[in-house]
Amino acid sequence: MTTKLPNKTPKAVETLSDLAQLVDYSLMDTLTPDPDAKEAGEDYRPRQVFSGHYVPVKPTPIANPRYVAHSKTFFRELDFDDGLAQTEEFKRLFSGDLSQVPPPMHKVGWATGYALSIYGTEYIHQCPFHTGNGYGDGRAISVVEAVINGKRWEMQLKGAGRTPYCRGADGRAVLRSSVREFLAQEHMHALGVPTSRSLCLFVSQSERVDRPWYLPGSDSFEPEIMVSNPVAISTRVAPSFLRVGQLELFGRRARSNQHPNALQELEAIVLHLIEREYSAEIDRSLTMPDQFIQLAMAFRERLTSLVANWIRVGYCQGNFNSDNCAGGGFTLDYGPFGFCELFEPMFQPWTGGGRHFSFLNQPMAAQKNFEMFCRALMPLLSQHPSKMEELNSICSGFATVMEDKMEDMWASKLGLEVFDAERVTQLLQLMVRTNVDYTVFFRELSALPSDITGISKSFYSPPTEDVCNDWQQWLTSWREQISKQGDRDETSAKMKQVNPKFSWREWLIVPAYQQAEQGNYALIEELQAVLTKPYDEQSPEMENKYYRLRPAEFFDAGGIAHYSCSS
Repeated sequence: MTTKLPNKTPKAVETLSDLAQLVDYSLMDTLTPDPDAKEAGEDYRPRQVFSGHYVPVKPTPIANPRYVAHSKTFFRELDFDDGLAQTEEFKRLFSGDLSQVPPPMHKVGWATGYALSIYGTEYIHQCPFHTGNGYGDGRAISVVEAVINGKRWEMQLKGAGRTPYCRGADGRAVLRSSVREFLAQEHMHALGVPTSRSLCLFVSQSERVDRPWYLPGSDSFEPEIMVSNPVAISTRVAPSFLRVGQLELFGRRARSNQHPNALQELEAIVLHLIEREYSAEIDRSLTMPDQFIQLAMAFRERLTSLVANWIRVGYCQGNFNSDNCAGGGFTLDYGPFGFCELFEPMFQPWTGGGRHFSFLNQPMAAQKNFEMFCRALMPLLSQHPSKMEELNSICSGFATVMEDKMEDMWASKLGLEVFDAERVTQLLQLMVRTNVDYTVFFRELSALPSDITGISKSFYSPPTEDVCNDWQQWLTSWREQISKQGDRDETSAKMKQVNPKFSWREWLIVPAYQQAEQGNYALIEELQAVLTKPYDEQSPEMENKYYRLRPAEFFDAGGIAHYSCSS
């Protein structure tokens, strides 16, 4: 049944009671809970979850929480009053304490299980039981689902303590990783890349946990010591947190008939994904097999566009497993991510990752996740051979659609009306030969320079005479093509809306979380202001500070040039 969403939030949300009037727990109301779950949600030990779509879990509050930040941009979109973030009731809820939430809010949240596949290969050994029934949200607990201004949003606490999927871990997130995720999500939104959003960030003033990290000044690849970190809870928000890995889990169970309701549970979660993420794109009057075909088409469109956007802005997911691939086709899970500074086609910021998840390999990683998505749908079409054939055709067509999106993306970055494969190939080769900064180069190119001096700001090392000559030939030919298209100023302006000026630079983020550990959040606020206006010209002070190349001392620095996912 389609849920009718109200058109407008009646008034600005100034109190938690105002927010409580907007809650609508569609997942808990329409899907099946784990039959072995504890009703009170005190379910913190690793265990197998054999069936059901979610486990009710009560978050574990952090001790002595303190406000760090909230997204003013997102608050405005939600019609939340900025003062709400500073209220005691808001702090209590979004630091993990649901005991005093106003009705009809629930005093118990929920966590979900999902399967894991890595680059198209199914895995179960990461599950402590080696069955796949213990893998899922180990420290992410959703606490609110609400309809605000006609849009449905799910609010999820990251670092809110153990769940049955914690695999023996402590269920906490540290301030370092929480600051990164809080800033990155809003930066990606400002870049025009579909993403989960950041609501708020709270830190404990007394609770700490140990995590492996790097010594000061280290160039080690792997962390060398255990470091005590303040724990934090960030709240991320999305239309849903349904993942390809979730569909996989139920698809696997249906394929092997693991329990009598396995196929029905798969069907229910796929229909719920359609309702939550694709209700405007899929005709619900069609038969279910036809809806599933439309879903595959719509997800393919979103996923290919997403990955092309990642490469447009220099983003590398780092660990694009199926459980980190949102069913809604947006960026999810900011742990091992990074942004390409020095252009390297195989850039990979995460020490636990590999070339298969590196910068320019992301289209192929996306294809593997899409294949697993389609495989999860197959049990639902087993009695419909013609629809199965359609699904296989959609799946095999992913590479062509992805290539088209990539070609359009490169053309837009270069201000070209038509993609020119030879020109782009020559350019990428020159960028590697010259050691250019990815963001600075394309932004400088957006001014349509006539010679190499116009792009030299992006060079990490002086080019040889031969390389200079090759650059001049490329620039001259490219400018001639631009001139044939029409107004140069218009082309330049369009390029500046595609090629950001300000980008995520890890060495500029590190001081923000280091200062935050000492109780100083001023740099977080400054970074918010810069990173949420990435295409704009900003003050000379901000430009001198944030629009520059990575200093040499940070090129091999542990925790900056590369980092473990110890969050």
